[in-house]
Amino acid sequence: MKMTDTQRRVRRAALLAGAAVAIAMPAMVPVHAVAQEAGALEEIVVTGSRIRAPNLVSTSPVTAVTGEDIKAQGVTRVEDLVNSLPQAFAAQGGQVSNGSTGTATVNLRGLGSSRTLVLIDGRRLMPGDPSVPSPDLNFIPSSLVQRVDVNTGGASAVYGSDAIAGVVNFIMERDFEGVRVDVQHGFYMHHNESDGIQSIIRAKSASASVPTDFAVPDSNVTDGEQSEATLVIGANSADGKGNVTAYAGYREIKAVLQGDRDFSSCSLNSGDVFTCGGSGTAYPARFGSWVVDPAGPGNTFRPRNASTDVYNFGPTNYYQRPDERYVLGAFAHYEIQPWADVYADVMYMDDRSIYQIAPGGIFAGTFSVNCDNPFMTPTQQQQLCGANAGTRNNFTGTIARRNIEGGGRQGDMRHSAYRFVTGVRGDITDEWNYDAYLQYGATSFNRAQTGFFQTQKIRNALIARRDANGNIVCQAAIDGSDTSCVPYNIFKIGGVTQEALDYLETPSYATGNTEEMIISGSLAGDLTNYGVVSPFATSGVGVAFGIEYRSEYLDSASDYTAAAGLLNGSGGASLPVEGDFDTKEIYGEIRIPLVEDKPFAQSLELDAGFRYSEYSSVGSTDAYKAGLIWSPVSDLRFRGSFQRAVRAPNILELYDPQVVQLDGSTDPCAGLSAGDSLVARCAQAFGLTAAQVLAIEENPASQYNGKNGGNPNLDPETSDTYSIGVVLTPEFAPGLTVSFDYFDIKVEDYISGIGADLIISRCLETLDPYFCGLVNRDANGSLWLSDQGYITNTTLNTGSLKTTGIDVNIDYSLDLEDVGLNNAGSLAFTMAGTWLDTLKTQPLPNDKAYDCTGYYGTVCGTPNPEWRHKARLTWTTPITGLTLSTQWRYYSKAELDATSDQPGLNNPAQVAGTDLKLGTQNYFDATITYQFLESYTLRIGANNIFDRDPPLTGSANCPTGPCNGNTWPQVYQDAMGRYVFVGLTAKY
Repeated sequence: MKMTDTQRRVRRAALLAGAAVAIAMPAMVPVHAVAQEAGALEEIVVTGSRIRAPNLVSTSPVTAVTGEDIKAQGVTRVEDLVNSLPQAFAAQGGQVSNGSTGTATVNLRGLGSSRTLVLIDGRRLMPGDPSVPSPDLNFIPSSLVQRVDVNTGGASAVYGSDAIAGVVNFIMERDFEGVRVDVQHGFYMHHNESDGIQSIIRAKSASASVPTDFAVPDSNVTDGEQSEATLVIGANSADGKGNVTAYAGYREIKAVLQGDRDFSSCSLNSGDVFTCGGSGTAYPARFGSWVVDPAGPGNTFRPRNASTDVYNFGPTNYYQRPDERYVLGAFAHYEIQPWADVYADVMYMDDRSIYQIAPGGIFAGTFSVNCDNPFMTPTQQQQLCGANAGTRNNFTGTIARRNIEGGGRQGDMRHSAYRFVTGVRGDITDEWNYDAYLQYGATSFNRAQTGFFQTQKIRNALIARRDANGNIVCQAAIDGSDTSCVPYNIFKIGGVTQEALDYLETPSYATGNTEEMIISGSLAGDLTNYGVVSPFATSGVGVAFGIEYRSEYLDSASDYTAAAGLLNGSGGASLPVEGDFDTKEIYGEIRIPLVEDKPFAQSLELDAGFRYSEYSSVGSTDAYKAGLIWSPVSDLRFRGSFQRAVRAPNILELYDPQVVQLDGSTDPCAGLSAGDSLVARCAQAFGLTAAQVLAIEENPASQYNGKNGGNPNLDPETSDTYSIGVVLTPEFAPGLTVSFDYFDIKVEDYISGIGADLIISRCLETLDPYFCGLVNRDANGSLWLSDQGYITNTTLNTGSLKTTGIDVNIDYSLDLEDVGLNNAGSLAFTMAGTWLDTLKTQPLPNDKAYDCTGYYGTVCGTPNPEWRHKARLTWTTPITGLTLSTQWRYYSKAELDATSDQPGLNNPAQVAGTDLKLGTQNYFDATITYQFLESYTLRIGANNIFDRDPPLTGSANCPTGPCNGNTWPQVYQDAMGRYVFVGLTAKY
């Protein structure tokens, strides 16, 4: 009997979901693809296929977020949506400035963005940046997202490498017909009312040598505007066999400075109480133990006061980076015959973002000034040089100065990316279908850095003399070594000229590319008609198998200035890297209905899968899975699964050149005083005298050097994931679905550096020559004053990672008429929560693992609350088109890791009263949606409606990068205050 088109589509969905994979749309989890209600078949859509509610029928927990949720949250950045889920931890994003790549990544389960695979309609999203080759969520147009499915736990058997922590699958809207315009604008409204922090800033201003450095911002601020506009046009073919859906979008995000919020207007020092910190690289200038006196008359020195002669580097840092993005794309398909449905996707993005950190200049280091420098007064020459005053001898020592005339250091980052997919799929017979496709994705990266001085030019500009005509010029111009040199007058207030800045400020440029190509083909079949059926079931076995080829390429390079590490305060040299690898894979999956419609076994189903991969870089790997679903009755479902996942090292982990750059956050031997017990220990560990140890200077920004780089001898990571759960859909409560799922993920031989902080602490604990030999101090004993001081921390297969916990998902819908409230509309409630039981790291084999659950700090990094949830209640009112919605986001407390009694965390030296705990956080959001004139939908909403400030921590336990503005904005979203948005959708 010939099948109708509808029957064929439903059967295809069953085959794909039952076998758990088809190449063009590989199913995330094996499921029944159809649900039966009142004798009729209802087509449902699985991740990568066609399931509306994948969490109900999958062997692994799946959290689904709908397009309606996205609009209700006012999202313009997809990262904000993903990071609000309790399974996601902080990663790269728009609120990272120092250390930003300009991308947005996702980090599931706290296992790292490199262990999370991102998909678009079941197919890989290519790497997004050559410096952090994880997929870039900026590529995804939020207004085209129909649903997001998050499946945590290993999924390598289905999708291949990188899916150790799980996958995030963006289901895009296809088969659209008509025209739709969507516009949205939002902004932050914040009331600066932290009296305690403001009093700290005022106290610092009163004592600081430059009081204006420490200023309290305005009481009320409105900033951080985010605007987005998207046009979608779709048309079906005349015969109904095809469709083209095209889109174009624009997004603009404005900057927010840390100085616009009172709680981030200065870098908070850790201690018994918060105090405003500052950098010793200050203004007007420092020369050894002398500073230019800011009190005047303008060209006098006075002795340096380390506590008051500091620079407030916080205010000029971006709290939110400015960003401008264009997207363009189309999805098309046409069914030539039932056995040949040809399809193609084309997607393009151009994104530009700018990071800004405090002004550069001359960062505290060893430089020379000639003692006859004519910019100095005779008194200054005498103070600085003593008996050498007025001679051609040099003063050599610590010189530091902020380039406040030139403004902040900036990095202008641009990513241009495109992705196309073309393929064909169809039915070979009623039992078998196939899918084959070619996918190619590429990203090009360009960065221009400004505001940095070149170190050699600093040296040239500080040696100045009069020429034969009496003009003050550089010695380098006199002797011809650098005829373009312009002398730098930092010996008086107002002495810096624009010509000197034009000479010293040296822009640098970097470029890079990533490319990924996939060729894939699969065959899926239903073996029912072949008699391959369990004697206790009516549905037959479903199978799928396929082959896949994937190649990846990466290159990056900087200009000579950056590659040679010539920029002062840039964090180190940026060396070129180039590499590639490819993999050939074969895989298969099977779904076996064991029992159906029997007492205590309405259904019992087994699924399994296997993938064999051959990498050109690391050899062969195996990934496999097995899962079981048992429904004793219709409203109760138990599920459990085991998955072995693998992750091959990426190109940077293999081939990144070794270079000295910023890495660690602590040097226990720095800033010690006589009588401290660590003095003798440091002297013994590093072969120093006690006097040399006492002379080691502490970095006020907690930034120290490490020698980082790749390792071509790495092995793949492996992980084992166990999950067991229950899904309840009780008949006595129609509309209610509850699921509880326990997960256990362990990663072995994980790829990482040991960690600069761990290396130096292990050295001091054990005096082990291996660890102490990795610590290389410069001539001053420092790990930051020059690139000769660093800790070797290159990439290795180290210990293990492990996380366990329970996911909770609740969905409930209720027509209020059912409880006697006539004409009152309906309610819908959703909640997704995660109880984190363990988040363990074993840094080295045979080490005892430490558990970061409920902790944050220099070891555990970003806060890891034991419990997180987001819950939304939506009321569809009896007023036609009007919907009201409110959301509650909750984070339990996080304590300072150094206070733990665990050996890997306990560190009394890091304990500070100000940082002991980040308190429980509650954020409440509200949205009003109104549909009118059939074609228009208006959205008005606010997130963090009570304008709650984020929890704060001092600089000692606030690593640069993920910690920004004395808090963790990628964790505590809307840290900048109340976010108000309005949006309008018009559909014709």
